[in-house]
Amino acid sequence: MLSLIKKQPRHKIKTSLGDKIFTVGNYIFLSFCALVCIFPLFYVLSYSLTPYQEYLANPLNLFPSRYTLQAYKELIEFPLIWSGYYSTLFITIVGTLLNVTMLVITGYPLTKRYLKGRNFIMLMITFTMFFSGGMIPGYLLIRNLHLLDTYWALILPGACSAYNLILMRNFITAIPASLEEAAFIDGANELQILWKVIVPLCKPAIATFTLFSAVGHWNSYFSAIIYINDREKWPLMLIVREMVANSGTDMVNQANVLMEDLTQPFTLQMAVIIFTIVPILLVYPFVQKYFMKGMMIGSVKG
Repeated sequence: MLSLIKKQPRHKIKTSLGDKIFTVGNYIFLSFCALVCIFPLFYVLSYSLTPYQEYLANPLNLFPSRYTLQAYKELIEFPLIWSGYYSTLFITIVGTLLNVTMLVITGYPLTKRYLKGRNFIMLMITFTMFFSGGMIPGYLLIRNLHLLDTYWALILPGACSAYNLILMRNFITAIPASLEEAAFIDGANELQILWKVIVPLCKPAIATFTLFSAVGHWNSYFSAIIYINDREKWPLMLIVREMVANSGTDMVNQANVLMEDLTQPFTLQMAVIIFTIVPILLVYPFVQKYFMKGMMIGSVKG
């Protein structure tokens, strides 16, 4: 029976010469943009593996004749790197979980029209986007709460972003109210509706804010300069800042005084950059599909 059915020929959409030129131009332009983005990473990776003498002989050679892992070996033997990794991982994981949790449990009630004082609460939240107490009052607050030299000083002040909260509220508002009503008729309470209905539908938003929060915590160092004096609790990026911006490779050299052949500062700086950005780069593939869905967050009027 199926063999008797004639296959209808597929009609190809005819494209004009101008469309073809435009498409080719787009590919060339996007390829160039991709190379511009990839080149700095490749540059740093290449020179982190290049002997410093070869770099001096030809600074523009991205493909050295021989490679060395000496810089990475010295970094692995540097104790502050590992304490920095621990601090950054703790701050990133706990801080991201707290950020996303606060966004969900705060954004959901603010979508309810029957919530008394909802507009006033949103006004106060929006107010914090434009005005803050400042650095000195913030430091005094952290000191009076006895949070200096603790990880919580880097996590709690940014527990809930006003901007992200507004976006999350708009995302939840776009969810049809009929779904909540059906769950309520089935006997679910507000907490069950939030956990079993709202949260699964908010996966794109949650994945997007998780990525933003994780990258923000991973790259943060300025708050640590203000609130953390104990070098053992320095986050990774503060150690990188001292090593790269302040030519702080003496820290490593002092720790490795027994080594006869120390890596040059430039090569060590390139290695520490690669050593610190790879973990956060590995996170993106796991949230990419949700991240692409969440790119339109906030575009729906709440």
